[in-house]
Amino acid sequence: MAKEKGTKEDPWDLKTPPGTSAYTMYKDESHTTPILVCTVGKTILHYDWRCINDLHSMLKKHGDWMELGSADEQKPAKEGTVEAWGRSSKNPVGGWYGLKKGLRGRFGMYIPPLMEELGLVELEHNPKGNKMKAK
Repeated sequence: MAKEKGTKEDPWDLKTPPGTSAYTMYKDESHTTPILVCTVGKTILHYDWRCINDLHSMLKKHGDWMELGSADEQKPAKEGTVEAWGRSSKNPVGGWYGLKKGLRGRFGMYIPPLMEELGLVELEHNPKGNKMKAK
């Protein structure tokens, strides 16, 4: 029986939308609610696992391409972007999907490639200004 991809032992190997940085992600189900563990070099970020379905639903309702707008937690997110939605009080969790204070941003950089890998979205791979839309 084949092991499921996306575990700590067999994480997803991903690249940022411009293709400039490699990172890994896996689903950690040892928490009360499952989380995504994202490892970029020596930095480890955590995101609420719900973000995958929640973002996919929002993109389906949106019905068109949406700019990613990735930004660090300390920087404001451009309005109307995936990043802004990932920290908005109007999203289903009422705020940040990122779970590690100080490292809650970059939602628009690291979540979209995983969603593309899972076959949920179309994603652009330009040097800057990438967009995504639900399949």
